[in-house]
Amino acid sequence: MSTQTANPPTRGAAGERSSLLRLYLGRGVLAVVWALVFAGAHDSVDAPAITLLVLYPLIDAVSSLLDLRATPDGSERRVTAFNGVLSTFAALALGIAGAGGVEPVLHVFGAWAVISGAAQVVVGLRRRGSELGNQWPTLISGGLSLLVGVFYNVQAVGENPSLDVLSTYATGGGVWFILQALLLGWKSRRLRTRTA
Repeated sequence: MSTQTANPPTRGAAGERSSLLRLYLGRGVLAVVWALVFAGAHDSVDAPAITLLVLYPLIDAVSSLLDLRATPDGSERRVTAFNGVLSTFAALALGIAGAGGVEPVLHVFGAWAVISGAAQVVVGLRRRGSELGNQWPTLISGGLSLLVGVFYNVQAVGENPSLDVLSTYATGGGVWFILQALLLGWKSRRLRTRTA
């Protein structure tokens, strides 16, 4: 925990909060929209479903790129860059796995959810502090992603695997991103009031 909570926020920190707020809000809304569209388009793993499967990690990759541009140098930046590269590879892998049906898709999506969830937890831990808040939604979302990814891989080898779970995953992730954006907005207002 930072020991500089009494100091006024810097302009750079305020800019980072504003940038993250917009990024989290946009990312959350896109995830919820994706979930709604995918829920009605995955009865079979056909071209529209595969396109949506590829699109979801690409949204994450672009979000990571935008996050990277606003993140100062350091280990947090390296983890964010890693997550962007990982999501790009996940998009490619899902495009290939889609040709094999539900089971390979669940395996690839599950592996991506585990690794990206772990990366999200690391970034959330590094962003904790007086300027960016406690990051609980980010930490919870990352931890759940990790656990759910393991479940998807187990489900893929079980009876009647289904892609229905991916809409639930995206909706949950979107809600956590939106909640984190709202908390950042609240934090920004509190800091502005304190320094006014």
